[in-house]
Amino acid sequence: MAFDMDRDIFDEVIEDFKQRTGAAYKKEFPGRVMKEVALAYKSLILEAGVPLQEQPFLQLMVAVGKVLESWDGPKARIYREIMGISEDWGTAVTVQAMVYGNRSKTSGAGVFFTHSPRWRRDLLIPWGDYTIGNQGEDVVSGLVRTLPISRKQAEIENRDPETALESGFPEIYTRLREWAKELIYEKKWSPQEMEFTFEGPKERDLYFLQTRDMMIREKMRVSSFDVPPDAPLRLLGHGIGVSGGAMAGRVVFTAEEIRRFRREDPGVSLILLRNDTVPDDINEINAADGLLTARGGSTSHAAIVAHRLGKTCVVGCPELQCRETEKECTLNRVTLRSGDMISIHGTEGSIFAGALPVREEEIP
Repeated sequence: MAFDMDRDIFDEVIEDFKQRTGAAYKKEFPGRVMKEVALAYKSLILEAGVPLQEQPFLQLMVAVGKVLESWDGPKARIYREIMGISEDWGTAVTVQAMVYGNRSKTSGAGVFFTHSPRWRRDLLIPWGDYTIGNQGEDVVSGLVRTLPISRKQAEIENRDPETALESGFPEIYTRLREWAKELIYEKKWSPQEMEFTFEGPKERDLYFLQTRDMMIREKMRVSSFDVPPDAPLRLLGHGIGVSGGAMAGRVVFTAEEIRRFRREDPGVSLILLRNDTVPDDINEINAADGLLTARGGSTSHAAIVAHRLGKTCVVGCPELQCRETEKECTLNRVTLRSGDMISIHGTEGSIFAGALPVREEEIP
């Protein structure tokens, strides 16, 4: 957070307004309530002694300055060290006209992969995440539940194909697919990861914000559960498989628990559980062997980081409710505590009770 403010105090404001209005999500707030939220945020900022500029251009300059300053922040330094990013680089600031994915129930934002992150095959398969009535930051931050891009993706991830962008917003999907074909087949670009926003259901409402090369998996082998078809498994839930294969490990919630179990039982893998993750969690993600979250999609910050670090990762598990301060969680009415064993599958997205045996196999 800018100015060293704690994001939790802003989350508390949102939760307070949800309770007052009976809304499940902030996107359900009417305009007058959003104005009250903004004024409550302003009060918190002023109470923290942060000066607020009244002129829009000066506000923009403050924002640009904060982005540039962030390169030398302690959290950014840790991130670069873990991700192997050079200290000699810098960060850029892009200034764009604002477009509103949160304008209505027919607007939204998302991240679009030209190829499936699951396979090494050179096939154009639209993949990724999008959300209705939210901004792109909500998608990449992993703070909202996301929907699949294509019907094929939905079927593979065991989700309802009717929720896919291809089904609900066919003009938006078709244009994205055309862009992908142009970049990959005509311009001969590498597989791309593209961010987009749409303010309505028509092609003219679509905005293409940025693109970059995808992180392609190099592994030739992946693990799977070595259990007979009739084995009595206890399925605890199902999320979105992001990276890795099958693994079993202890449930952990904090960095201190990770360090303790590494000392006491170094041969057992550790799975970090979170309702959602923020960039500050990169130390914990790096130290653990697996990641399981209640919210977020395959293009969230946590998912991308876990994939690049070679971690087994499942996100967006709606059955998961974490109580991190109590160091416990609930999965389908089953309470799990720090140190309990679970098994997750980073391709299928399944979560099982206990430690299941694992075997290695070739990636197709």
